[in-house]
Amino acid sequence: MEFTKSLIKGKLIKRYKRFFVDVKLKKEIITAHCPNTGSMKGLLDEGNEVYLLKNDDPKRKLKYGLEIVKAKNNLVGVNTHMANKIVNHGLTNNLIKELKDNDQIKPEVFFNKETRFDFLVKKNKQKFFVEVKNVTLFRDKKTAEFPDAITSRGSKHLLTLIDAIKKGYKSYLIFLVQIQNMEKFKIAKDIDDEYYKNYQIAKKAGVKFLAYRCKISSKEIVVEKKLKIING
Repeated sequence: MEFTKSLIKGKLIKRYKRFFVDVKLKKEIITAHCPNTGSMKGLLDEGNEVYLLKNDDPKRKLKYGLEIVKAKNNLVGVNTHMANKIVNHGLTNNLIKELKDNDQIKPEVFFNKETRFDFLVKKNKQKFFVEVKNVTLFRDKKTAEFPDAITSRGSKHLLTLIDAIKKGYKSYLIFLVQIQNMEKFKIAKDIDDEYYKNYQIAKKAGVKFLAYRCKISSKEIVVEKKLKIING
């Protein structure tokens, strides 16, 4: 996914009320929208380099949105709204080898009254539900992790992917690692043990788990490389 315009570099001052970040630009301090309601664990140190996208829509109160944070020398894509766009681009351009050459890709499809999965993919009369989780946590140099906080919603999605299998669908969950230089992925069991247990249950039930790292720059974020899941 290419950014619509060049990103603007600044220095992080602080994040607050989940949706706001104060950023120091060259000549001013501005408040930008933070499009990530998660904990953003490990990313919010004061002085971290950040990249903002300017929005010229006159109806928007905040003229800038946070897109990338540089933490521990790695660029990290933090806009959770970008994750599905990146995966859609990956599916359309056959960058995810397990889900190549599809006949149809439909975003945001309801499975039942309560749950909508990110994609319904059709290939050779088989239907696949695909759920996407955006990954921004890393606590060592080469290993990405999910989740970065307790996620009851994430556990619910795992159990619903099992229900989809029972109804004749194939189920995939893609951990989209928007972090440079990662070589492995694991479930952060110490952060959410319940999610890890449900992950193991879902895996035994036939849910397929994939972890893909992104190539990240101030111009684009695209699917780049499959990562090994090391505690699965």
